[in-house]
Amino acid sequence: MQKSGLLELNAVVAVSTHRSFRRAAVELGMSPSALSHAIAALEKRLGVRLFHRTTRSVSLSEAGEQFLVRVQPALRDISAAMEAVSEFRDTPAGTLRLNTSEGAAQMVLTPVVLEYLRRYPDMRVDIVTDRSLVDIVAGGFDAGIRLAESVPQDMIAIAITPPLRFAVVASPQYFAKCKKPKVPADLLAHNCIRVRFPSGTIYKWEFEKRGEEQSVDVRGSLTLDSHHLMLEAALQGAGIASSAHIASGRLIRVLEDWTPPYPGLRLYYPANRHMPAGLRAFVNVVREIVSENLISKKKG
Repeated sequence: MQKSGLLELNAVVAVSTHRSFRRAAVELGMSPSALSHAIAALEKRLGVRLFHRTTRSVSLSEAGEQFLVRVQPALRDISAAMEAVSEFRDTPAGTLRLNTSEGAAQMVLTPVVLEYLRRYPDMRVDIVTDRSLVDIVAGGFDAGIRLAESVPQDMIAIAITPPLRFAVVASPQYFAKCKKPKVPADLLAHNCIRVRFPSGTIYKWEFEKRGEEQSVDVRGSLTLDSHHLMLEAALQGAGIASSAHIASGRLIRVLEDWTPPYPGLRLYYPANRHMPAGLRAFVNVVREIVSENLISKKKG
């Protein structure tokens, strides 16, 4: 199969997966215009339209759906064959696609991902951040990184961080004007930075102390859906924030005795699929780094 033909087939799969030429182009590492030309060239040769296109949406035509059913298994076989051959290389090469959240990506980028790229210079890492949990198999990802409680049960999961703790924090200037809360219910008298889930619901802050659980539907003038923005707002004195990511030394933590640790992040991937060499190397880096962290903690 010519290189251009394989590119066109992968383009069809990517566009059908993302329902967007722009997002599919990012995945394939090409411009949207080049991707559109590749699809158009394939449609011209086949003599049928594979996609219905409007200014707002892209969807498979009936012919496109039938074409995809036949093409996808063949592409998976080709990918598996190429991966099998690549395992004879001294070092893995290719692209590792990861799906995670913005906050998790910030936590693992430097200690894990950049270390992985340093060790395996022939590898590329493509990280896609989503606030909502996605099907990593259907999305074409090699693996995902999420909190332990969010990992599907049919996946192999490996700890990538130690247990985490949410922190209730605010800036020194905020607490210079407002009394620090002593118990969770005190938050009702404060201006809190509220958290919106992808579903649109507002997060009720959860607390636990010696088996007693409490949830507080906090009030505040600002509602955000980004942990980065929440911390930035807290640093600027906008109110109290709840986050797993703290700007060290710049925010004051409160209610620490009401925020016990919980299971941390997990790297997860399908149990019933061939593991690519790049993913196997990534797993080994994760295990090594986690082991070193545990050893250093015991020594400390």
